[in-house]
Amino acid sequence: MTGYYILMLVCGAAAGGFLSGLAGFGTALFALGFWLQVMTPTEAVSLTVFMAVVSGVPGVWMIKDVMIEYRVRLARFLVPAIVGIPLGVVSLQYIDAGLLKLVVAGFLILYGGFFTVRKNLPTLSQPTPITDGIIGFIGGILGGSTGLSGALPTMWCAMRPWPKEQTRAVTQPYNTFALAVAVLLFIIQGVYDADGLLRIAIAFPVTILFAYIGMFIFRRLSDNQFRRLLIALMLLAGLILSARELL
Repeated sequence: MTGYYILMLVCGAAAGGFLSGLAGFGTALFALGFWLQVMTPTEAVSLTVFMAVVSGVPGVWMIKDVMIEYRVRLARFLVPAIVGIPLGVVSLQYIDAGLLKLVVAGFLILYGGFFTVRKNLPTLSQPTPITDGIIGFIGGILGGSTGLSGALPTMWCAMRPWPKEQTRAVTQPYNTFALAVAVLLFIIQGVYDADGLLRIAIAFPVTILFAYIGMFIFRRLSDNQFRRLLIALMLLAGLILSARELL
């Protein structure tokens, strides 16, 4: 590994870990920008999903009491996702994953841009168990086909007037589980060879450190500030994703 390679590896680990700790998602979108400069797509993506799970575990532990309290709400998203993930993997044979990513990026930009400039945020306060399940199912399909499992559930939850811990009690366990399935698939395929384990060994402590820094800031945000942050990150994520796919 060259010095530049290690620098990109560390910067990606820091960016991905921080966003995961702060918002509960974003590892892939922000780490890949660094890692794809020095790694093949398979190497970068396999490292990304591993680090997303690693950085997601402390976040899940942080809100474990809220997650247990609202376990029924989480199950409405997560159980349909379990069905959707393998369907997404199968769909790769029939759809263009790059085109699908551009479609998702378009939604992220429209959603994030619209609500970023609005003074008042949406408040969908009524229970929507059926819609929650549909969102979870489609998120699972997107996770299996593009790795963007958390995009749609995060967009949906950001529209609910839930306290930040309740929002995170859905989005982070959901995303961590979906990416853990991806890690298992990579292990079965033998992607994590000796070089892959070396990259993990270097990225792991950096990812954990910056995940805890992100969680430290998360605890100091108000509920409204956290919702604003999620929506702004949706816009930024859409711009990054579309730029990466087009360029």
